[in-house]
Amino acid sequence: MRDVQSRDVTSFITLLTDYGLEDGFVAACHGVIAGIAPEARVIDVCHLVPPGDVRRGAAILSQTIPYLPAGVHIGAVDPGAGTSRRAVAVTAGARVFVGPDNGLLSWAVRAAGGAAAAYEIRDEAHFLRPVSPTFPGRDVFAPVAARLALGLDPAELGPQVPLDRLVTLPEPTSLMRDGAVEGEVVSVDRFGNTQLSIAVGDLRALGVRVGDNLGVWMGRRQLTLPYRETFAAVPPGELVAFADSAGLIAIGVNCGDAAQRLGLPPGAHVRVSPSR
Repeated sequence: MRDVQSRDVTSFITLLTDYGLEDGFVAACHGVIAGIAPEARVIDVCHLVPPGDVRRGAAILSQTIPYLPAGVHIGAVDPGAGTSRRAVAVTAGARVFVGPDNGLLSWAVRAAGGAAAAYEIRDEAHFLRPVSPTFPGRDVFAPVAARLALGLDPAELGPQVPLDRLVTLPEPTSLMRDGAVEGEVVSVDRFGNTQLSIAVGDLRALGVRVGDNLGVWMGRRQLTLPYRETFAAVPPGELVAFADSAGLIAIGVNCGDAAQRLGLPPGAHVRVSPSR
């Protein structure tokens, strides 16, 4: 691939995992990359994805990718490690995404303009040896990413995978209906802010502006929430709806935890309308 081969040793590699920070797992991945491509710059996207939470990892990566430089992007949230699930490298423009074929990469690939090609990572000549079945991030994804950053053609990693055979997560959706917009909980961040699939433009289309109130239906519950620029615009302990940094509507609590208060898991249905 020409866009990959044109990179040099100043390429960027980004790393998103659920490895946490209590152990040496992240450092081991950094060390493997440094041993192969010592001048590549590594950006840590996140290592506190809840263990095995592919959807949360996908949300973080997809919402961060517009602000990351072109390069190689490792995703290692991999509850199927050691099973028959594929490891893949997916090209999208000037980016290559490396990780398990479990949907983790799918939203970020779409955010990067869509997949151009995908390859199963199978050639063990590019792996760290021996390969631990429980740590592909260190032994497979990290060394492969480092070699891609040095110019390795992704086609050399293994057979091409038809794009329609890649595992994808269902995209969060929103639907305008009967003077309201219906969506779902996309993710919950470490502050307890509950991010919805409802965009700022959806509320604008309903005639809602900052300063108005929203009617929010969550199953059998109905709330009236102030729609403000930030959670700090309401008194401590109060619920508030606001536009988050991804341009999506979120529900938060000033100095509190909205997820804990509301008990809304990712995927939960939410309906929002103007509250007159």
